[in-house]
Amino acid sequence: MTRKILVTSALPYANGAIHLGHLVEYIQTDIWVRFQKMQPKEQVAECWYVCADDTHGTPIMLRAEKDGITPEALIARVHGEHARDFAGFHVAFDNFYTTHSPETQDCANEIYARLKAAGLIEVRTIAQYYDPLKQMFLPDRFIKGECPKCGAKDQYGDNCEMCGAAYTPNELINPYSAVSGAKPELRNSDHYFFKLSDPRCQSFLRRWTREPGRLQAEAANKMQEWLGFNENADAAEQNKLTDWDISRDAPYFGFEMPDAPGKYFYVWLDAPIGYMGSFKNLCAQKGLDFDAYWKPDSKAELYHFIGKDILYFHALFWPAELEYAGYRTPTSVFAHGFLTVDGAKMSKSRGTFITAESYLQEGLNPEWLRYYYAAKLGNTMEDIDLNLDDFVARVNSDLVGKYVNIASRCAGFISKKFGGRLAAVDGVDCEWLKPFRSAAGTIAAAYEDREFGRALREVMALADVANVVVNVRKPWELAKQEGREAELHDACSQALEAFRLLTLYLKPVLPKLAEAVEAFLDIAPLAWSDAGKPLPAGHTIKPYGHLLTRIDAKQIAALVAANTPPPAASEQPAPVAVPAVQAAVAAPAATAAPEADNISIDEFMKVELRIARIVDAGQVEGAEKLIRLALDVGEEKRRQVFAGIKSAYDPAQLIGRLTVMVANLAPRKMKFGISEGMVLAASDADGKTPGIFLLAPDAGALPGMRVK
Repeated sequence: MTRKILVTSALPYANGAIHLGHLVEYIQTDIWVRFQKMQPKEQVAECWYVCADDTHGTPIMLRAEKDGITPEALIARVHGEHARDFAGFHVAFDNFYTTHSPETQDCANEIYARLKAAGLIEVRTIAQYYDPLKQMFLPDRFIKGECPKCGAKDQYGDNCEMCGAAYTPNELINPYSAVSGAKPELRNSDHYFFKLSDPRCQSFLRRWTREPGRLQAEAANKMQEWLGFNENADAAEQNKLTDWDISRDAPYFGFEMPDAPGKYFYVWLDAPIGYMGSFKNLCAQKGLDFDAYWKPDSKAELYHFIGKDILYFHALFWPAELEYAGYRTPTSVFAHGFLTVDGAKMSKSRGTFITAESYLQEGLNPEWLRYYYAAKLGNTMEDIDLNLDDFVARVNSDLVGKYVNIASRCAGFISKKFGGRLAAVDGVDCEWLKPFRSAAGTIAAAYEDREFGRALREVMALADVANVVVNVRKPWELAKQEGREAELHDACSQALEAFRLLTLYLKPVLPKLAEAVEAFLDIAPLAWSDAGKPLPAGHTIKPYGHLLTRIDAKQIAALVAANTPPPAASEQPAPVAVPAVQAAVAAPAATAAPEADNISIDEFMKVELRIARIVDAGQVEGAEKLIRLALDVGEEKRRQVFAGIKSAYDPAQLIGRLTVMVANLAPRKMKFGISEGMVLAASDADGKTPGIFLLAPDAGALPGMRVK
């Protein structure tokens, strides 16, 4: 059957720049889409790639106010910046739109109305903190105060960055608004909830998340954990999802709910609906049939490429919304891992939090990065690492030393000796080219399965073969010998045919370089079926010009320097630790504890720090900020610890990691169970470097080892 395909990437938030971590997803998606568009029309009739800026929410409203402009002006400015950066890395959307659009609003209103008609919307009164000066309800991260556990000042309303405790804003001591500084007031407000706990949603999601092909195996397993599915338990004993609050109070930048003046759709409700809005806008431009892709019985394929950190929304909330609003659900949701740089989380202080704009401004070729990412990408949720030294070595070796080297050593002889005309490349002495043609099927299968690393390994193995043949035939020596012109003509023509086939297989990854090769070979844009169609004898190529430069290590050094801010004491992270060791773990000099608070080495040695391996991690039902960890600390029995790190980590990415824990902390009884220790993490107490970062030992450390 002829395929019709709609592809999306997650929507970038319109409140910041695109960085190299973001680009993993968009480059991955773009490669897959470009591969599909190279297929014959009888196989893939249509393949559309849509995306949009995610434009709603409190942060955008406040950012616009800070900049002295309207939210509409802010999102328009950021949209231009995002579009520029994506184009700079050759990410070829068919439509890059905005969620602040009439199409998205119409779809959101319709989906909400249908869910309400299905009895899946419920209104409840909840208590929230309210800023009397700004006259707005405050999200948790916009409330600060003293930690109710350790007394640390200036902590956020969801967790303490000093002791790691998790709590609700209502528990803060002396709370204040992070927006205005005013003392917030508890006020009641009616909120609208999508009833994910409804038996219909539970049953549907348990079935849908286990259907073959919907999710990767590790993602499907994680969904069953969140759903609490146990095939041996009765329905009444199964865990239930928490109902989802889909409304926010004014002032809020977003879509006002059609039947509730002063209430707005929560940004995460209309963000995925933005996929529909962007495609509806494309349909109007191209005359496409929207329903053919979104109606329940659609035969079209719908794929979402996302980061594993938003799997919860795309594999639970979104399919349930679509199912009970009368739309089709995704064919598959493809989740990828995070990007690390030189083995560590991207860091502004180390200059590895690199923006797309700075990469391009420093003059680095975007296809270097496209190739490196592709060489590392598979179809799992495993993180990938941008090792800057390896980046230089691999690009220079593979793309310049192997691939481009074939053309640079042979093309000149065709122009100088044979008027640019090629010899036949399908004779008896061309047997060595047969594996190059037959590889089209296996390389195509790797691209289809998103196993880009495997595809590129096969391509480079063929490049090695071509270079061996060129080295054996030595066209540079043949050119010096009279009477061997035919051998020279054949050798160089066959090498360029191998180069053409390699270009075909690399085209999804290196589209601009492929265009340059197509111009040099004077051929039509390469399609996948061209693998079996050699260039005819007598075909004339154009003079060879330089195709690709090597990376200079100095360029990488300059890139890192361009992204490294001047050192500031306030940007140095303060570790999260129990109060007893707080002074010993060394806060920044600007906020150092007074000398009276110093402790002796004997006091510090009372704290037993040990290496722990995270053998399991999962959500904590009813807790917004906690993750449940099962730790191996070298004892017969595992330790259970509740850590307030949910805002920074997906439990799935923690399993198998080594970290450091306080092993002799008195067990603490919580409503979720007993916590038998504390893991250590770092964060910036001033909030200038957002995030929570688990401490980790060097390779070789073993569970149970003492940290001294």
